[in-house]
Amino acid sequence: MSLFNIFDVAGSGMTAQSVRLNTTASNIANADSVSSSIDKTYRARHPVFEAEMAKANHQQSGAHRVNVSGIVESDKPLMKEFAPDHPMADGDGFIYKPNVNVMEEMADMISASRSYQMNVQVADAAKSMLQQTLRMGK
Repeated sequence: MSLFNIFDVAGSGMTAQSVRLNTTASNIANADSVSSSIDKTYRARHPVFEAEMAKANHQQSGAHRVNVSGIVESDKPLMKEFAPDHPMADGDGFIYKPNVNVMEEMADMISASRSYQMNVQVADAAKSMLQQTLRMGK
């Protein structure tokens, strides 16, 4: 692996973590939303990284990049609450809330932020090494 490939790896890692941060922020923003039907209720979303897909399929990928292969909705059950006085209540008096656990999302946001920061540090270290290599040629 050449030193230039490190920039591809770090850059794609930063892009992937940025997607992760955005989906986590969206989950937190919608955590308190309320709906009158199961179909219209917000569901937590999470990005799927290609490296995780390869590990799950017991395959080894030759790629040196991190790719977001998609964003999936959580299959955890939605919260159903009896609130007949709520303006969004259905005919039976129930409201539906998202399946977002704010504490888990905050932990995920911290993890994504630190991963992004580590990718920035890797790119900075590679840049520093390239600059030192160029200085040796003077």
